[in-house]
Amino acid sequence: MAGERATGIRVPVYRPDAEWSMFRHLPVALTLTMAMALVLAMAATCGAQEGGDLQAQILYASQTQDLNLLADLVQSLSERVKAGGADPALRYHLAHAEYRFAALAAQRRPQAAEAALGDCVDQLKGVLEQNAGSVEALTLQSMCYDALADHATIRAPLLRSRAADRLAAAYKLAPRNPRVLLRMAELGLERAKPDSPDHRRALALLAQAVEIFEQTSATGIDAPGWGHAEAYLAYGRQFLMQGDLVAARNWTERALLAAPDYDAARRQLTAIQTH
Repeated sequence: MAGERATGIRVPVYRPDAEWSMFRHLPVALTLTMAMALVLAMAATCGAQEGGDLQAQILYASQTQDLNLLADLVQSLSERVKAGGADPALRYHLAHAEYRFAALAAQRRPQAAEAALGDCVDQLKGVLEQNAGSVEALTLQSMCYDALADHATIRAPLLRSRAADRLAAAYKLAPRNPRVLLRMAELGLERAKPDSPDHRRALALLAQAVEIFEQTSATGIDAPGWGHAEAYLAYGRQFLMQGDLVAARNWTERALLAAPDYDAARRQLTAIQTH
């Protein structure tokens, strides 16, 4: 008999209209409200999935140093934004792609890198106009201002001041955001003298960022998913500089677990193995 197995146990038969049968005996207004809520939920899920896919593409292109793929992503996202896609998440992804593009193009295509960084700043201005307290937008804009200062010598002091202001605002809003802590650590390690108090503070910030990244997903959709592999790699590099090859290898391998195609991590692992 249809819907029954040999055991005699009745098995429910799928009916295409069953999912909507619950609405039949509800008032029309309530039915429309529930249906609209379902449509919006499905749209939100699709949007979140797309956001996750974009993050993955940007990170893969950056970590494999594929400048052409990053250029294609920047062009595609730019066209979508110009076509009326003023969605803050879309603008953030475009700014992120432009920042990654500029990092790779700085030496080979400095003018294109400078233009990308300028647009990165502008895209994030649009995000911050809608949400002045967006910690992620403040952090990424700070990074773009800092990188732009390397290209615009005359405006460098002003740009670095703006970068510092954005990062300070982000830290005040979210002192445990791992991307904020990672950026503060990177700047401290880059600018402070070895073994100085500032250098030790930067190391402590890096350790804190790593600890928080360990507790969060590396494949997040609603929040930016970048930073895990970079933090682990930076942590491993510090151990390598201190001569602790075991810890250096452990954290470099963690970076590769988070991002198997990460070229910089592969190079660092080779350096550790041949040390």
